[in-house]
Amino acid sequence: MTIRVRRAGPADVPDMSRILTASIVELCVADHGEDPAAIAAWTRNKTPEGVAAMLANPDLLLFVAEHAGKIGAVGAVNRGGEVALNYVAPDMRFKGLSKALLARLEAELACLGIHEGRLEATATARRFYESAGWLADGPQATGRKVNGYPMRKVLTG
Repeated sequence: MTIRVRRAGPADVPDMSRILTASIVELCVADHGEDPAAIAAWTRNKTPEGVAAMLANPDLLLFVAEHAGKIGAVGAVNRGGEVALNYVAPDMRFKGLSKALLARLEAELACLGIHEGRLEATATARRFYESAGWLADGPQATGRKVNGYPMRKVLTG
């Protein structure tokens, strides 16, 4: 099994958009409950145009994880110390892509001088983050159609 994690580029935008949207729609049912309004709110910036805007944002560092040369996961960190994205394609689950991507995202935060990373986990991904050493950092967020769970992790770099 060959997994490669690398910085995302403009040519990756269509695949990134497809993966983000499919992951949310198909894998995050526990979070959106198949509510069309919640799905629409969550995916509205995951279009190719939205992903291109993310890629152009100097405060976001976007990455893709490839398995056998095919992009199967998308992740990002921001310069404020947060994991902003970590999504896997439904057909690429359980191949180690999310784990490899998270390790790279944590390393990037450490390289930015961040000593404690933060993220907001979905109900779907909460156990995954806990298994990677992330700790709960307060109650579930409120005020949006889909609310996550704040988490933190001391990073070693």
